[in-house]
Amino acid sequence: LGILAAAALPRFSDLSTDARRAALSGMAGSIRAAAGIAKSTQLAKGLTSAQDVTLDGTIIQMQAGYPMAETISAALTDTAGFTVAMVALSTSVVNFTLGGRANCLVAYTEGVPATGAVYTVTVTSSGC
Repeated sequence: LGILAAAALPRFSDLSTDARRAALSGMAGSIRAAAGIAKSTQLAKGLTSAQDVTLDGTIIQMQAGYPMAETISAALTDTAGFTVAMVALSTSVVNFTLGGRANCLVAYTEGVPATGAVYTVTVTSSGC
């Protein structure tokens, strides 16, 4: 039984890293869903791609048909365990960092109307 336990223990000892990566995937999915809901609301109301929408009483600023980086976190109902911070106002990127760990984050970059580019969601899990 001891030999079996010694062989099996390494397989289960790294579950915390897997859990953090799963949390990142969940947050990335939530961000994409929130952006999609905001876009759908904008379309359903016949608004232009730069007009703001209201979700659950919260105003979400829109650009290029999707939420701006400053307000994407307001479109989410739960960011527990994540620190939400703008990288810099000039970059239009907001990071959702898990548990204060460097390189364990989800980055939301807003779209650029001039180029027609839509938002991007990037997961970085090398520091989880």
